[in-house]
Amino acid sequence: MSLQSDLVERIWERDSTVWTGSGESQWLGWLDEPVHARERLADFGEVAERALEGVDDVLLLGMGGSSLAPEVLRRTFGCERFHVLDTTHPAAVRALADRLDPATTLVVAASKSGGTIETRSHLEFFWKRAAGLARPGDRFLAITDPGSALETLARGRGFTAVVAGEPTIGGRYSALSPFGLVPAALMGLAVDRLLATAEAMRERCRLGGSPGLELGLALGAGWAAGRDKVCIPTSPGGFGLWVEQLVAESTGKLGKGLVPAPGEHADGPDRQLAEIHIPTPYDLGAEFFRWEFATAVAGALLGINPFDQPDVQAAKARTSAILAQSAAPDAAPLSSLDALLAQARPGDYVAIQAFVDPTPAAEARIESLAAAIRARTGLVVTHGLGPRFLHSTGQLHKGGPGTGLFLQVVDDVGPELAIPGQPFGFARLITAQAAGDLEALRERGRRVARIRLEETL
Repeated sequence: MSLQSDLVERIWERDSTVWTGSGESQWLGWLDEPVHARERLADFGEVAERALEGVDDVLLLGMGGSSLAPEVLRRTFGCERFHVLDTTHPAAVRALADRLDPATTLVVAASKSGGTIETRSHLEFFWKRAAGLARPGDRFLAITDPGSALETLARGRGFTAVVAGEPTIGGRYSALSPFGLVPAALMGLAVDRLLATAEAMRERCRLGGSPGLELGLALGAGWAAGRDKVCIPTSPGGFGLWVEQLVAESTGKLGKGLVPAPGEHADGPDRQLAEIHIPTPYDLGAEFFRWEFATAVAGALLGINPFDQPDVQAAKARTSAILAQSAAPDAAPLSSLDALLAQARPGDYVAIQAFVDPTPAAEARIESLAAAIRARTGLVVTHGLGPRFLHSTGQLHKGGPGTGLFLQVVDDVGPELAIPGQPFGFARLITAQAAGDLEALRERGRRVARIRLEETL
């Protein structure tokens, strides 16, 4: 038996020693989820039909693995009445609330743990807005793992449905679980077609020379050769958003890691190209599984556990500590862009961390800033919106190699927007999240700077 075939066989046998032997086998539910999900298709359809009665818009509240696959599906299929909220910026929350009628909007709270601070804050805000409805619970749905605090809350408030996730699947591997498939059903997609392509890819990944194995071996070999920047072609549906979390959070630890770089060219000694294959929208199902399998394979070659996220808690703990203080979180500029880039070395990358209102104009400004830094330094430049990236590339930033230069961009958050039941509002929350992440990076000796969005003109 070849080493490649042996690796595939051991993964399907749930052999934790493929990685570090530290309990990885308990997080391999994603291997069988396409099959198990098919058994629940009728339930997903019934939930969607019941929940959508009298509904014009659907609003998904989620972060990371609970929001990125639905966002890619939304973009790929052009579902304009489906909205994803994964920012705590008060201007963005306020603008979306002003657009949506509580009487005709279904609010979906998605959180595996049930305690995600962003999602729970959003939920309390939109629950209060629905207080005037005769049966507000009819306009709410929860997707969460069994036994979570969110499940208890949802049942107590009479949500129209509570859909259980699979506890043996980590968030970033959950695209083909209820966290991706229930939103797909709410978008009106043919979920059976999405699963059919995933099941076909799953069968191909049981064999030596499978697409998932080949991609994973290429990612791992590239990393071993010093080509740790994974250049992912741009796609209309923004598939790179989902890949960023999967690859960065899975591999970025113990000072190692692959740096996903959507939209970057692959011409450089520290780069490798990873093609995506989505010939039709429904082939997303196959591509989700191919990349999941490939990332597990790459994790084996890097010698890490691709299913944990040991450094994610650092920024959360810092944020909580800052929120508990009476003083306002520090949002003042720190150092400068010039001073940050003066520290650049060959093989580094720049990460723009934008805690700003994600309007098209602001995102275009961040894109322009990234292009300018790219032209100036010749380095790979990535960018992400905060706090979204904290649940995505944040693990790589803190636990991965010390090759990142981190530029935090903040804006004027505007007037406070209260979060029911909390002593802080959304403005204080996002400012604390930015401050907490910066502190966590500095604690790890990372090279950082903070500037204001207005300085990017």
